[in-house]
Amino acid sequence: MKTLDRFYIDGQWVTPAAAARSMPIVNPATEEVAGHVTLGSAEDVNRAVAAARAAFPAWSETSREERLALLERITALYKARLGDFAEAVRTEIGAPVSLCNTLQAPIGLAHLGAATETLRAFQFETAHGNNYVRHEPIGVAALITAWNWPLSLICAKVAAALAAGCTIVLKPSEIAPLDAALFAEVMHEAGTPAGVFNMVFGDGQEVGARLAAHPDVDVISITGSTRAGIAVAQAAAATVKRVHQELGGKSPLLILDDADLQAAVAQGVGHVMLNSGQTCIAPTRMLVPRDRYDEAVRVAAATANALQVGDPAEPGTRIGPISNKAQYEKVQRMIGTGIEEGARVVAGGPGRPDGLTRGFYARPTIFADVDNSMTIAREEIFGPVLVMIPYDDEAQGVDIANDTPYGLAAYVASGDPARARRVAARLRAGSVRINGGQVDLSMPFGGYRASGNGRENGAHGLAEYLEVKAVTV
Repeated sequence: MKTLDRFYIDGQWVTPAAAARSMPIVNPATEEVAGHVTLGSAEDVNRAVAAARAAFPAWSETSREERLALLERITALYKARLGDFAEAVRTEIGAPVSLCNTLQAPIGLAHLGAATETLRAFQFETAHGNNYVRHEPIGVAALITAWNWPLSLICAKVAAALAAGCTIVLKPSEIAPLDAALFAEVMHEAGTPAGVFNMVFGDGQEVGARLAAHPDVDVISITGSTRAGIAVAQAAAATVKRVHQELGGKSPLLILDDADLQAAVAQGVGHVMLNSGQTCIAPTRMLVPRDRYDEAVRVAAATANALQVGDPAEPGTRIGPISNKAQYEKVQRMIGTGIEEGARVVAGGPGRPDGLTRGFYARPTIFADVDNSMTIAREEIFGPVLVMIPYDDEAQGVDIANDTPYGLAAYVASGDPARARRVAARLRAGSVRINGGQVDLSMPFGGYRASGNGRENGAHGLAEYLEVKAVTV
């Protein structure tokens, strides 16, 4: 059993303030307590921000080469502990061991490498005739991360802020603290200067709110629900700090009439079910030509029914549990809502899969006969649930795809690359993938509308932590 009762502030592990309280770390596969984490208070935030503020002048003046050297040391140490990171994620959020070993842990390594290459090429000063524009570190960066892909989020934000020359206060999700503690150890072992990286465990209501409102925080970056992003923006408004939000999604997969239907449907179902459906960019609305809808429903149901749900420690498990009790209960409520609204369950449904009596396991669920006005088509469920919606022609398909308060991602399946590009241009989302295009961490990532503001990754992600200064001569 692991006890996390220290925060990392000013280059050392410190005892929390008196107002701190303990919270159990629950293994979602067994519902048993795997440890405890201490949640901080405003006083702990104040100490961490003060350390970051004091360290900023020196760190902001470091050279590109000094920052590259630190990122390279962090990367090497992270790589050496990949197994530890994978085990931590499996324990705290119940991701299958195969997923932890191939994605959950390695994606953090990929973000560190991508940020290093971005820093190597970034132009911090550009000429405009005799004048020039400088890009300078904004200051103290508060980073709030979610629990679904914890290492991906931590590494993406920390690496970009470090590369920019900012100092950091990290608030990882209290539901996924084990991997964050390991990451702080790596930062220490890499020789990160005191105060440049600080970490405080805590919840959003206390630690997150104080970071958002703190007058000595210059930029706050949050990945989480749209509700949480709104709360952070409201708390930050009084101090006019920059707010970067990567929030919810209800992404469409628009399968065009010239697509390989079976391949597109099977790939779409697999993408939704990955990580127990707990991925913000998952294509949870599948839009299918009406004259091929029945065939698509059969393929989707068969694909979902073939997925193995079970103990995340077993190598053959494809889907583990939902990461925590509150989210499990939300998923069950949403499945019930879909049934009440008249959608047809063609795979899965409410309750745990057969043979599983303990753990936050949900059944991979496919809803057919869904109208885009239904709750299950409008609201982010964040579980292994896919809704299937028929459309009559391409124009209607695009309209349905765009009929959402979100705009994080969209997907197109087509046998005609030129047509797919034309359709992609009409989709209102921050990223569009055509025919299963893979993630490119040098590309900007973020959303339209209720999916947030700003971008992660690549030069756009680095720029989130920079101010722009015009110098005229």
